[in-house]
Amino acid sequence: MKRHFKTMDGNNAAAHVSYAFTEVAAIYPITPSSPMADYVDQWAAQGRKNIFGSTVKVQEMQAESGAAGAVHGSLNAGALTTTYTASQGLLLMIPNMYKIAGELLPGVFHVSARTLASHTLNIFGDHSDVMACRQTGFAMLAETNVQEVMDLAPVAHLAAIKSRVPFLNFFDGFRTSHELQKIEVWDYDDLKDMVDWDAVQAFRDRALNSEHPTMRGSHENGDIFFQNREASNKYYEAVPAVVEEYMGKINAKLGTDYQLFNYYGAPDADRVIVAMGSICDVAEEVIDYLNARGEKVGLVKVRLYRPFCPEKLVAAIPATCKKLAVLDRTKEPGAQGEPLYLDVVTALATTGRTGIEVIGGRYGLGSKDTPPASVFAVYNELKKDEMKRQFTIGIVDDVTNLSLEEVPAPATAAAGTIECKFWGLGGDGTVGANKNSIKIIGDHTDKYVQAYFQYDSKKTGGVTISQGRLCRLPCAQLHHQGLPHRPRRQARRRVPDQLPVEL
Repeated sequence: MKRHFKTMDGNNAAAHVSYAFTEVAAIYPITPSSPMADYVDQWAAQGRKNIFGSTVKVQEMQAESGAAGAVHGSLNAGALTTTYTASQGLLLMIPNMYKIAGELLPGVFHVSARTLASHTLNIFGDHSDVMACRQTGFAMLAETNVQEVMDLAPVAHLAAIKSRVPFLNFFDGFRTSHELQKIEVWDYDDLKDMVDWDAVQAFRDRALNSEHPTMRGSHENGDIFFQNREASNKYYEAVPAVVEEYMGKINAKLGTDYQLFNYYGAPDADRVIVAMGSICDVAEEVIDYLNARGEKVGLVKVRLYRPFCPEKLVAAIPATCKKLAVLDRTKEPGAQGEPLYLDVVTALATTGRTGIEVIGGRYGLGSKDTPPASVFAVYNELKKDEMKRQFTIGIVDDVTNLSLEEVPAPATAAAGTIECKFWGLGGDGTVGANKNSIKIIGDHTDKYVQAYFQYDSKKTGGVTISQGRLCRLPCAQLHHQGLPHRPRRQARRRVPDQLPVEL
């Protein structure tokens, strides 16, 4: 299938896909997700049509809690509804998320995952907001980079419609939401071709209507509440297969190999990392470097985080694996491990997979840089006879001494890549000029591009760093998911996470 190329960021990619499947968008702006809602609002004002041949109705509410309530009501009225949010805004939506999931309404929340305020406010990215939603009943789908947001965001909408389980589709705030890449873009006719129209009609038939009234919500006492709560199990058990079905349709159209859990690395790897989000592209560069020098390492990328499918995770781990490091981009104080780590340990136990030592680490909280040196440190830790069961990377922890030692890393970027870095001050036009430059190069030459822009929270007057990458071929002609004809992550994600901590 032929798709056209366009330079855009992760928010633009998510908005492009979501607009196709959305009839009503209930919104309230919050950084870093606001551009998604803004794109949708602009396109609706211009009269752009979705796959249903209508213009999206956009309603801005007075708070995120109101936006979530509007999503709930709109879904009950039979309109496919979407919202966009992050961080504290997502927390305000949680009460309605329980209701949306409990009533099996196929809404989709697109989240550019961002740090939650704890000991202090941080406006940048990690997974603490989405991890606070694990119990809501929403399925959770993760993407690694801008191209994957474009490729996989349709799965959230398509699977929600068919399974009746609402989806939280997330990617790293700023790190993916605001990164520019030259990517391949969906045509709406191809998205429309994958829709289960019988499921759409069934959803509309369930809408509240005074001509055929039904009772919904109600109130149940202890004699039946538990039983009815358990009755939803079959819907969640069916979700992984539905997601696989739509990933299969996307793979057939694009020549990709998206799975619930994707493995990358040596087929006989003895040391493997499990992670989700933008760190996966960092790990891939390190894996390429190490395996080219005779080591045997790999990575399992988590796509469908909820419902978690242990059999598929274990199937993705090479039979030769002896040691596993699970990386979480969140902190759950007082827990025996972070959420993904506990899921992996449980998955190995429930499937009977033995002979693997598992350790867990935290990384990237508040957008802390995670350069290749951090990933090298994880694989070096996995070499040791006595490993740290819990660790941190990217920082020097001289309080609880959980950090791994990191040393300067070799260059891991693809050969022939041109890399540029520009320093500026917020408000001086440096970032805007570099955004324009990278878009011009991406859209009007045959080069693949990648650009990321780092600010500090002072904004105007604060230091900015603009980084760009250019290459004629995608990643030194390396294959994508084992398919040589498919671009592999375009210009790779190694640009911004090598930023200096101190200027």
